[in-house]
Amino acid sequence: MTLGFKLKKRDEPWQWGAPIILAGALLFSFIVSSLLLEGQGKSALDGLYILWTGAFGSAFAFQGTFLKAVPIFMCSLGVAVAFRMQIWNIGAEGQFALGAIGATWMALTFPNMPWYGQLPLMFIMAFIFGGIWAFIPAFLRLKLHVNEIISTLMLNYIAILLLEYLVFGVWRDPSSFGFPMTVEFSEGGIIAGIAGTRYHWGIIFCAIVGVLLWAFMRFTRMGFELKASGEGPRVARYAGMPYGFLVIFVMCVSGGLAGWAGAIETSAILGRLQPSLMVGYGYTAIVVAWLARLEPRNIAFAAFLLAALRVGVENMQLKMQIPAAFGEIMEGIILLSVLAGQLFLTYRLERKQDSAREA
Repeated sequence: MTLGFKLKKRDEPWQWGAPIILAGALLFSFIVSSLLLEGQGKSALDGLYILWTGAFGSAFAFQGTFLKAVPIFMCSLGVAVAFRMQIWNIGAEGQFALGAIGATWMALTFPNMPWYGQLPLMFIMAFIFGGIWAFIPAFLRLKLHVNEIISTLMLNYIAILLLEYLVFGVWRDPSSFGFPMTVEFSEGGIIAGIAGTRYHWGIIFCAIVGVLLWAFMRFTRMGFELKASGEGPRVARYAGMPYGFLVIFVMCVSGGLAGWAGAIETSAILGRLQPSLMVGYGYTAIVVAWLARLEPRNIAFAAFLLAALRVGVENMQLKMQIPAAFGEIMEGIILLSVLAGQLFLTYRLERKQDSAREA
């Protein structure tokens, strides 16, 4: 008699599977990370304590975590919109950069304009620039059948180099002593803080965008068409849906949302354009979108979780002298664990018994 296990499809999806899988992925990630710390001769318990206090140990730390969650949240919304249609936009990082460039262009062009004129122009141009950067791979996919994973990824590098070209060259502040950065934005180009705290009004803007996007995907005909078109172009065209238009639309919206993230980070946090803006928010957004299962309501929590991980790991780098890649390792383990665990949302393990006669 031999014992084993087999996968059996569930009659209905596992109702509480998603939070259990996420908790398991976090636990597994912390276990592996602890082993890595111990392998370097550092205390795992001290490391996890430092990570926790760095992200949540004080009001200042909590504010830092919350502020890092804002660009991750907005980029994740954009990524999730495209992924809903099974358009694999890996270019949020480049679209984030183009949004920052568009916003900076308006801030430098109209420095004397009051905030109620300048900020809308910055956001409009950020959305247009991010949308155009996402339009390029959408057009290549439809007309030349170029894989959007490759094209969006390659455009990331071009966007970052374009940003560096501008801040090292034509937009560099003459009084920056050679450092690559633009002049500081005027008061009209900076998103103000809330009640003297580090929080800013861009947070409210992000919350409104998240609610509107959720309502659009849930209650509008086009939102339904976007999800239905994810089954493939043949299904969409058979149902009378304009698949080509939907691909262009969803990619432009995806890029525009990432562009808004770049505008908010440039205006509210830095107050100018500089290379330190590019810290991988667009790539983290991919992890967040999958953790949230592409649901806008869940993206806020997942973005805050990954932001806390980033801030905590930065604190560990300072106090424990660990490599900068440590946080990326943790992100990767969490994502892989969640993706692997999603199998059990529709399947379960069942014991099987096989009889075998000995010859």
